[in-house]
Amino acid sequence: MDKLKTVDYGFKSYNSYGAYLKKKYAGEKVVKIIVDGGFTCPNRDGSKGYGGCSYCNVDSFTPETTRKSPGIKQQIENSIERAITGYKADKFIVYFQPNTNTYAPAHYLKMMYDEALAACPPDKVVGLSIGTRPDCIDAEKVALLESYVERGLDVDLEMGMESIYNSTLSRINRGCTHEELEKALDLVKDSPLDICVHTVFGFPWETKEMMLRYADEINRFPQIKFVKLHQLYVVEGSIMGVQYKREPFKLFSLEEYAEFLSEFIPLLRPDIVVQRLFGISDMELLIAPNWGLKKSGIQTFLDKHLEKKSVEQGSLYNPF
Repeated sequence: MDKLKTVDYGFKSYNSYGAYLKKKYAGEKVVKIIVDGGFTCPNRDGSKGYGGCSYCNVDSFTPETTRKSPGIKQQIENSIERAITGYKADKFIVYFQPNTNTYAPAHYLKMMYDEALAACPPDKVVGLSIGTRPDCIDAEKVALLESYVERGLDVDLEMGMESIYNSTLSRINRGCTHEELEKALDLVKDSPLDICVHTVFGFPWETKEMMLRYADEINRFPQIKFVKLHQLYVVEGSIMGVQYKREPFKLFSLEEYAEFLSEFIPLLRPDIVVQRLFGISDMELLIAPNWGLKKSGIQTFLDKHLEKKSVEQGSLYNPF
């Protein structure tokens, strides 16, 4: 093995987001700044249901410092300071992450996005990233997001796919079908937006073979540029958390998840950029599984396992 092409020298077995950003921005350190715009979801406010997705507690994936910040401007300023101090950041991507960040009229969304971008030094912000649900996307909102591309920003529209199976989406109280994702992807088929889909692996009723089929479904949409891969974990404040405490169910161990990824990544189209291999929760909210490592430790374990297995993204991809 060429030692320069190893994890220890920064080489990944997959098309990693870190390498993508480094190349795109000529080696500058680009960091996402998480913004909480105070949005809710249609299956939380009664539009489609109550309680949200059964695995979800929005606080589990929003940094505590963001949750405590009073307004968007203050969130931006605090996050920039931390990014520069902690990560030596040069440039920033404004990331509306918690809940459904297109779940409002387009004029209101524009006001929120503009406020966040205006709080950044104009020569430092390079992108806008919007996390949402596919059933909260329409032509007017796509046009709004495209207007930021016209202003010179890279715009990443991240939609939760979660599972490709409607039976699973129903069981987790998603309030959204896979056909609605297909409809949203059709809206952005020829768009300049960078499209990202988010998946969750490990619902206990889905077999390994069922989960591996996610790759085929992702591959068939050329407009998908990014993916976020996420293992199922159970957190306090979620419906699934109550269910797990009553009757624990099987979840991925770190070793099992690493082995699953070693089978999944070769199936994934080679041009797709992997923004994330796994998810994490605040430890005070996490019920299971506790892998006993910090974020950097998990990342290294997974990368080294993929290297050991000689994984190559797209090596088993079949375009026909």
